[in-house]
This record gives sequence, structure tokens and C-alpha cells, in this order.
Amino acid sequence: TTAAILEPFTVNFTITNLPYTSDLENPDSARFRATRRVMNTLLDRLLKDSSIGPAFHGCEATDFRPGSDRDQTRVDAVCTYSKEPWAAPLDRVGLYHQVSNKTRGITQLGPYSLDKDSLYVNG
Repeated sequence: TTAAILEPFTVNFTITNLPYTSDLENPDSARFRATRRVMNTLLDRLLKDSSIGPAFHGCEATDFRPGSDRDQTRVDAVCTYSKEPWAAPLDRVGLYHQVSNKTRGITQLGPYSLDKDSLYVNG
């Protein structure tokens, strides 16, 4: 059997109740590592339960940036799915709508509040 080709796509959003601090810039800081672990888990749960679920491989939060005010943190993540012959190509618009529905209209991800205008899927 041949190994599946993993196709990356990006997910970006802003959390409105996670104050941005400088230790979120440092991938070696305990806060960065803990926040990344939580984001990865929340995104994995969200996307495993979507239309790409069977081909979904995982997400890795790659960057945290300051939002428009100090109480906000922007999250950048790279997710991957298996580009299998049986798998439909990534429908970023459809996936955006599924994520929107599963986050109460892009307002909640686990314990976090989201900026409803901040979600981007692969773009």
C-alpha cells in the first residue's frame, strides 16, 4: 500500500477571552505549549466530526498573535487531511459553514469566545 498524501490547509480565528501576552510569542514557553495543546485538541474534535472527518489527520496551532485589543488572541493553525482517491477534495466553503455551525455561529470553541468575523478556512 502507498502512504497517503497529506494535504495541509489553514484555520485562523480570534479568541476574545484569551488575553494576549508576550509568552505566547515564545514556542518554548509553558503558556505557549499549554495553549497550543488545548487548541489542537479543540480543533481536532471539531474537524473529526465534520465532512472531512474520515480523511482528517490533525491540526497544529502554529502561531498566536495579538488581536485588535489586549483581551484577544489570534490563532493560526495548520491542519492536514489525507488526499485519498475516495476522499472528496477540500470544500473550504462547506467546511467553513460546518465549523460555523459547530461553534454556535463562530462564537464559542470549548471555553473560548470567538470573534464571529474572524474565522478563515484555507484563506
